[in-house]
Amino acid sequence: MEAAAASTEIWVLGWSAVLLIVQVVAQATASSDLGPAYLFSPRDEPRESNSVVARRLYRALKNLIETYPAFIAIVIALVVTGKTGGLAATGAWLWLAARVIYVVIYAAGIPVVRTLVWLASIIGLVLMLIHLMT
Repeated sequence: MEAAAASTEIWVLGWSAVLLIVQVVAQATASSDLGPAYLFSPRDEPRESNSVVARRLYRALKNLIETYPAFIAIVIALVVTGKTGGLAATGAWLWLAARVIYVVIYAAGIPVVRTLVWLASIIGLVLMLIHLMT
């Protein structure tokens, strides 16, 4: 199991958890205009931040969460089957790099490029799948 712990895909999985935590904290921090009473409440009545950046960060986080389970599952499958490295490692790094760039571009409000970066993250997942399935 030591080889699995040292695999590129496991390292990228660890960094992806860092990205998730950073996105959650950034989104929460940017939503501070909602006030502590609301932020510490059960939020039974949904409210939106007045901050455009906070709303963008929230949507970027939701977008990450849409593909994150697939990324985790593929990494686990690659490690369990011993198919780490090569195209899978390239795909994992591509996915992570694209996700980092995506959140920055989304927060900045840059259209079109955001979609292309998202597509790059999907290509990263596909590369990982190709390596797993061959």
